[in-house]
Amino acid sequence: MRAASGVRPLGLDTMVRLQRGRHTAGTPRRLPVPDGMTAPLGCDAVAVPALLGQQVLPRLPRVGCVYADETHWWWIVPSDSDYALEWPAPARYATGAIVPGSTSLPALLHRSDGTVPYTPPIPLYLALCRLTNTTPTWSRTVSA
Repeated sequence: MRAASGVRPLGLDTMVRLQRGRHTAGTPRRLPVPDGMTAPLGCDAVAVPALLGQQVLPRLPRVGCVYADETHWWWIVPSDSDYALEWPAPARYATGAIVPGSTSLPALLHRSDGTVPYTPPIPLYLALCRLTNTTPTWSRTVSA
């Protein structure tokens, strides 16, 4: 089938393939699960500034996969690790382990010793609360 101008229109398959192949500077990208690992609980990520990440690492009893770029460290946690938690600033919670506005993915800084990529979220949350002088959500005073 040809359009009135004589140009053949693109099919839906072609348009989808072209769209998937595009990666611009603002295209969000997902942190990968390293080869040989599985993520049975899904993946989200917690991003912290690199300097804060360096302070968090030695405070954790167990560390999963951590990715890093020049400005941030990304900790892989199970999906929904933000349920009933307010991650303290400057931490950012990334549903689906999506790195926003990146031209390239952060590099794998630390690989989990096991077969799952997760850092336990509660110890990570508590370490971040301590370092940012933030009271954990469940310890805050409730006002009427």
